[in-house]
Amino acid sequence: MNPQWLATAVEAALAAGRIQRQYFRSAIDIRKKGPIDLVTEIDVRVEREFRALIAGRFPDHAVLGEEGTDGRASAARDVRHRWIIDPIDGTTNYAHGLAIFCVSIALEIDGRTDLGVIYDPMADELFTAERGEGARLNGRRIHVSDCASIGDALMCTGFPYSVREKPGHLIAGFAEFMRISQAVRRLGSAALDLCYVAAGRFDCFYEESLNAWDVAAGALIVEEAGGRVTGTSGEAFTPHAGHIVASNGHLHAVVLSTLDTVRRRHG
Repeated sequence: MNPQWLATAVEAALAAGRIQRQYFRSAIDIRKKGPIDLVTEIDVRVEREFRALIAGRFPDHAVLGEEGTDGRASAARDVRHRWIIDPIDGTTNYAHGLAIFCVSIALEIDGRTDLGVIYDPMADELFTAERGEGARLNGRRIHVSDCASIGDALMCTGFPYSVREKPGHLIAGFAEFMRISQAVRRLGSAALDLCYVAAGRFDCFYEESLNAWDVAAGALIVEEAGGRVTGTSGEAFTPHAGHIVASNGHLHAVVLSTLDTVRRRHG
């Protein structure tokens, strides 16, 4: 892999983190994209600066981002290199002054995620992965946990913005995992949730109704840390499908089985 790609992703992530820290808990413009879906001026600024960086260094590359896609990214599957960015994953947390958020950057090559970088500026934690090269936190190798019992597992999930309209199986699933696991957390940043699985802090993460920018980088980081990543029915994972189960591998089967049982009961 071209070493400039990882260097660029790290440079962009650190630059985004500096901006996020600078304006955290300050007066910024916040607007609603939906009833509970927020965007801040910092989201927009970080993505704009990232797009300019990529356009200057790799003009043939496309960019897919949460705050707007360019024509090549949205229309062309034949673009060999496509960057995927979430300028602030955890925008609701950021807007409320809660220090659980990050920037997430991935690079797809011929439709496969081959590079992932996630930076948490408040903890100063930089998670990186290149396909086949392992996963790292601040340059040091990380690995998923060895927890083999769901009763001992610390799990994590999230709810989509549509949870108000369709809470049924989402709440039922949360309740069931609360019943059978050690505990379930909901942090509000899918990218960080995945990094924490990769680092062995969580044993499993699942969520649905996601976007590629939420999970592309994090899923690769989990895989490269020795974990397993699939769709919520056990199918091969793709960040564009909108759903994910990421685990240490030992717990994957029981998590999939539990989700299937909840779906059949609650539709």
